[in-house]
Amino acid sequence: MIVYMIGELLRQWRQRRGLSQLDLAIAADVSARHVSLVETGKSKPSAEMVLRLADQLHVPLRDRNRLLLAAGFAPRYAERSLDDGALSAARDAVRRVLHAHEPYPALVFDRRWNIVMTNRAVDPFFAQVAPDLLQPPVNLLRLGLDPRGFARMVVNLADVRAMFRARITRQLATAPDPELTAIYEELLMPEPDLAASQSVESDVVIPMIVRVGGRELRLFSTITTFGTPMDITLDEIGIESYYPADAESAAYFTR
Repeated sequence: MIVYMIGELLRQWRQRRGLSQLDLAIAADVSARHVSLVETGKSKPSAEMVLRLADQLHVPLRDRNRLLLAAGFAPRYAERSLDDGALSAARDAVRRVLHAHEPYPALVFDRRWNIVMTNRAVDPFFAQVAPDLLQPPVNLLRLGLDPRGFARMVVNLADVRAMFRARITRQLATAPDPELTAIYEELLMPEPDLAASQSVESDVVIPMIVRVGGRELRLFSTITTFGTPMDITLDEIGIESYYPADAESAAYFTR
C-alpha cells in the first residue's frame, strides 16, 4: 500500500507539471521504465530517489515530506516559526530587506497570504482599515479586497482583483492547498467586477492606484523569495516590495 501511495502521488505531480514519464526520467537521469515501475507500485524508490524526482518536479518542501512519508521514510524538512532561534539569520535578513526598502512599503506573507512581517511604511495604510481586519492572522487577500480594507482606497480595483486572481490561480496550479482554495472561492471566483478597470498608460506593468489623503499613488510590486531553502517556513514566505510608478508617488513617500 505504501508503495502504491508514493507512486500515485508522484504521478499526480508529474501530470500537474505536464511531463511524460520519459520527460521526468531524462530530467532525473533515470530510466523511463523505472519511473513507470515506481508510479505503478511495482518498485519502491529510495528516499534519495523520491527527493531526486521531487526536485525535478519542483515539489514544495512541505509536499516533499508527504512524498517521503508515503514511501515509508521520515520527513526531511523541518518547519519552524520565523521567531525560532534556528532561523535567526534568515529573520534578520528579512528585517534588513524590509528596513532597507523604506520609505516605501514592504511586507512578508506566507503561502496562504497571511502577513508575517511589515516595515514602518505600511503602518499609515493599516491605519485606514477596519480594526477587526487587523486581528491575527491578517490575510493580505482579505485586507486588499474587503470594502472596509484597502478595497475602498484602490481606484483600479478590477485590475487588482484580476492580478490577485491570476497569482492565486498560478500558485494553486503549482502547489494545491485546500485552505487557499477556499479563500479563492470566497473572494476571487470570476464574476463581473463592480468597479470598472481604469485605463493605465503603461506598457510595462499595471500599477495599483491607491487614493490616500486626496491624492492618487501609483505603485507596482516585486516579490523576493529565499533561494534553496531547507526549512518549510522559509520555502513558503515571500517579501512583497512596493515601488512608486511615477515621480509624484515617489515624492509622497520621500517627503
